[in-house]
Amino acid sequence: MSGGEVAGILVAVFWAILVSFLAVALVRLAQTLRATTKLVADVTEQAVPLLADASAAVRSAQTQIDRVDSIASDVQEVTSNASALSSTVASTFGGPLVKVAAFGYGVRRAIGGRGKDAPAKPSRRTVIVGRTLPEARRAKKANRNKRD
Repeated sequence: MSGGEVAGILVAVFWAILVSFLAVALVRLAQTLRATTKLVADVTEQAVPLLADASAAVRSAQTQIDRVDSIASDVQEVTSNASALSSTVASTFGGPLVKVAAFGYGVRRAIGGRGKDAPAKPSRRTVIVGRTLPEARRAKKANRNKRD
């Protein structure tokens, strides 16, 4: 055997080994693709009912939101009506009630006023250097000053 023949045999053996490795890799790749296909099919079978349930939940939530929206608009209308009623009552009865209260206060002052012989009431508090003292404390302070 010559050197060229040996080299040819070595190349053929390496090509055979290379083809064997490629065949093993292709077989494993085919197994992986089959497993992936099965997994996708299983996920699809489980996902379809979940999507149907989610769709029903979204429809139900939309119905509830529509109901809440109508309730909120009704509450807003009632609030505006109550506000209008309140301002109407205040403008209708507010002025006359204030006048009646002022008249009653004036009548009480006129009837229950001081007599001619009654002395004027002294003020109950006196301001001293920015603070107030009750009359009893003021009297004590005055007595203390008289002793000094």
